[in-house]
Amino acid sequence: MKVLFRSRPDSDEALSLAASLADRLASRGVAVTFDAGTGAALGRQGEPIDRTDADLVVCIGGDGTILLAVQEMKRQRPILGINRGEVGFLTDLEPEEAPAFLDRISPDISCESRMRITFSLDGHLLGTALNEAVIVTSRPAKMLRFSISIDGNPSDQFRADGMIVATPTGSTAYAMSAGGPLVDPRVEGFLLVPLAPYMLSSRPHLISSHRDVELALESPKPAHMVLDGQVQFEIDGEARIRVERAVEPALFVNTGRNFFGKVEQKLRRL
Repeated sequence: MKVLFRSRPDSDEALSLAASLADRLASRGVAVTFDAGTGAALGRQGEPIDRTDADLVVCIGGDGTILLAVQEMKRQRPILGINRGEVGFLTDLEPEEAPAFLDRISPDISCESRMRITFSLDGHLLGTALNEAVIVTSRPAKMLRFSISIDGNPSDQFRADGMIVATPTGSTAYAMSAGGPLVDPRVEGFLLVPLAPYMLSSRPHLISSHRDVELALESPKPAHMVLDGQVQFEIDGEARIRVERAVEPALFVNTGRNFFGKVEQKLRRL
């Protein structure tokens, strides 16, 4: 079994924990390595995470550490998140819980699949998101106009500061802050949440991932699109973006933590 460790790069505590856990596994005969950035920070050998053949990727940090790892992996590997960030909703273990859990890890890893979303423009892939894509105007204090079509039929129009297109996993992130609902991650659907909509009747939509969904901008203003807070690019004001379920989901190690228990622990008690 091979385990790759990825640490939050700006946290000495996270880096130290990565080194100590890796040494603990290595003493048991487990093959361990680090992603290139973590290895460089620790003065150890590392490898690019986009080409890793590890059986398990251990991410130590916050949600951003995990989201970036998922973005960079060309083939999704099981992820175990250890919290060294703020809320860390995508992480399942606290630092003090990690050694005992990793002592029990085996090649037969039980995982939970999390749907991701792909976005394309004129047949060209823009990118894939585990949490969400956010579309906002590149000119502050200006609204955008969006049209939604489902299975080729016009569904709704929004005038808003922007739009969030989220997965159920991402429903606890930016979409929740914008007034969207909490969605069980076992549900496979697209969550559309307008940002500060002009009309009070403009409400979030939860659409089955089996439907054909297209989001059209109808504005002369250019906009920015940000995927999982990690990747950003500009799109023109008349772009027509196709929204689809990604072929390959993200994989999270099943630690026995219930989603709604995490909501109670990490969100309701903040």
